[in-house]
Amino acid sequence: MNKRVANLREQSVRTKPYISTERAELVTQFYKNDVPMCHSVPVCRAMAFKHIMENKTICINDGELIVGERGPAPKATPTYPELCCHDLEDLRILKTRQKTSFDVSEDVTQVYEEKIIPFWSGKTMRDKVFQAMDENWHRAFEAGIFTEFMEQRAPGHAILDDKIYYRGMVDFKEQISKNRKNLDYLKDQRSYEKNQEYQAMEICADAVITFAGRYADKALELAKTENDSKRRMELERIAEVCSHIPAHAPRDFQEALQAYWFVHLSVITELNTWDSFNPGRLDQHLYPFYKKGIEQGTLTPDKAKELLQCFWIKFSNQPAPPKVGITEEQSGTYTDFALINTGGLTADGADAVNEVSYLLLDVVEEMRLTQPSACIQISTKNPDNFLKRACQVIRTGFGQPSVFNTDVIIKEMLQDGKNIRDARCGGPSGCVTISAFGKESCTLTGYINWPKIFELACFNGVDMNTNTQVGPQTGDARRFSSYEELIEAYKAQLKYFVDLKIKGNSIIERLFADFLPAPFMSILMDDCITRGLDYHNGGPRYNPTYIQGVGIGTLTDSLAAVKYNIFEKRNISMDQLLLAMQADFEGYEQLQHELLYHTPKYGNDDSFADSITEEVFNIYYDVLNGRPNTKGGKYRVNLLPTTVHIYFGSVVGALPNGRKAGEPVSEGISPTQGADTNGPTAVIKSAAHIDHVRTGGTLLNMKFNPQVLAGDDAIEKFGHLIRAYFKLDGHHVQFNVITAETLRKAQQNPEKNRELIVRVAGYSDYFVDVGRELQNEIITRTEQQVF
Repeated sequence: MNKRVANLREQSVRTKPYISTERAELVTQFYKNDVPMCHSVPVCRAMAFKHIMENKTICINDGELIVGERGPAPKATPTYPELCCHDLEDLRILKTRQKTSFDVSEDVTQVYEEKIIPFWSGKTMRDKVFQAMDENWHRAFEAGIFTEFMEQRAPGHAILDDKIYYRGMVDFKEQISKNRKNLDYLKDQRSYEKNQEYQAMEICADAVITFAGRYADKALELAKTENDSKRRMELERIAEVCSHIPAHAPRDFQEALQAYWFVHLSVITELNTWDSFNPGRLDQHLYPFYKKGIEQGTLTPDKAKELLQCFWIKFSNQPAPPKVGITEEQSGTYTDFALINTGGLTADGADAVNEVSYLLLDVVEEMRLTQPSACIQISTKNPDNFLKRACQVIRTGFGQPSVFNTDVIIKEMLQDGKNIRDARCGGPSGCVTISAFGKESCTLTGYINWPKIFELACFNGVDMNTNTQVGPQTGDARRFSSYEELIEAYKAQLKYFVDLKIKGNSIIERLFADFLPAPFMSILMDDCITRGLDYHNGGPRYNPTYIQGVGIGTLTDSLAAVKYNIFEKRNISMDQLLLAMQADFEGYEQLQHELLYHTPKYGNDDSFADSITEEVFNIYYDVLNGRPNTKGGKYRVNLLPTTVHIYFGSVVGALPNGRKAGEPVSEGISPTQGADTNGPTAVIKSAAHIDHVRTGGTLLNMKFNPQVLAGDDAIEKFGHLIRAYFKLDGHHVQFNVITAETLRKAQQNPEKNRELIVRVAGYSDYFVDVGRELQNEIITRTEQQVF
């Protein structure tokens, strides 16, 4: 990288995230006046957005070519009191906690104490959510049965398609105006509601144009006092770019990147969406601008690379806004899960790999940042050279890019009722969950703790942590005469908690539709304008909802232990096993050893264990898939953990697989940590027993010793391993390439390893930032020594 990029990267990496009250103060200032009382909720939200965009600080950093920050400066992190108003204790925790801490100045604390907390206390979405949930929901939530994404953030996981590259905000306004004029109040009973949504969209489009114009003005202001002639020309160019986009469609490569970035900032300023926002198929979107620039001589590959590197810095400058409590436990990271897709297929089904695809991989390798995340989509139609180049980047050892199976993703989308063009133009977002880019409200609502639910099935619905009845009474497991009776108890427990979660989700969906619509996001998603419906209210073409299953490896191994040892080999009794679990295996060490080392385990190509993996997946699918949400969509299955497998493990007692109380459960669809002992091929064959096509995403982590991937021959084998898994219809795989010894040394000397990056779940993070428990979990993952 050149000196400019190196300086910007250094500023981004070395700046500690800190809390900014600017957005909180602006939104509070708006809601304190009489304006909200005079307008509908969508228009009120749009006017609040307008107030923020007209008044937030304009920041142009030295040397940068792509401009715009979420807060007043790099790493200045805004808060969203209408969603979740942190109290003074929260601020103290944010400042002092070991993991994902934020600097909190005395001025920030004072502003919160005097302005923010007094106004928002009792009025936030978080307050509304918790007040609306019944006693059973709260009991399950507090026991760690499931989590709730929307108690501190807004529905998100949104991904953009190509529309902003050929349409500007002026064009969107024309479409909105046309639909507004065509409203028929006599035939359409919802015309007034649609009119209010359209009005809100128009206000938001104007606000974004104004925001960009303020950057143009700032750039010209800086240019007037700039002594360096080269930088003065750059600032004048920035002003030209910001004067044109996003009001109008971009004309060249730099304008295309800047247009996206203003849209990105606008989405994450409107609400704190979960995940932030995603550019989607960036190589496809940028290639026409790249090709045109190269042909006309106005762009070189090196200049395009520099612009992309500056673009990467912008993502790195935006930490995920602060989370507390269980929400921090389930996603404890600064990463905000923007995922850039490369490769895959075109809308017509042809190989989509182009020059920009390779250029993006070069940028990923050279920038070596945790944000944005990057992935490749691989189809049988994509060249092996593209996969090989990606494998070379993966070998460098910071967990990027992750790898997705395009052909299976398309099958998954068709299974969900999407049309073929939307399927081909879509892909993964956030961690691993798929969507039709630019056309979908893909809402992840929280994780569900399969091992905890199994524990409840073992103890008749009683939570052994608190000795309280949390689940339904499904029978005394000591009296079960067959494995099938235990499975029926587990099914009953699972259905009870899925029903409970869906009931809560239905309420929360209506709360967001009624109180916190997202009119700017609605501009960007087909078919919100056509339908006159908000992004939170069924406006997009597709509206699936997910409850993410966690712990399939731990659950499989636990059920395998019961079936194998109690009902088949009959070498122990259920009573003995439950007593050992209640004692956390203290005094039962020999039994624990048998369970750990002489019982079938998922991840080893063992048909006994793998058939149970298939069984528990089908149970979850049957309980959840296809059930209606309140937005005209349906529930789907996905399996991923972020960091929740640490929290979920902390609330689960000892289990039949020999795991002791409090230890992490397995993550994603990965085997239990250290349980896979037969090599990587066995892992992928076990994982293939899950029917990935019937999901919206699965996450498989693998860890390799760097020596295994040394040399060109190893890269060829690595590529073959990925192709083999995808031939078995695997959805996704990602890799750590590092030794446990290296990680242990980093634990001992964190200051010398500040930039050591590892793959956690659906994202990469700085190893020294993830917390001791997660560090240890990553260390205990099996380190593959051979192919």
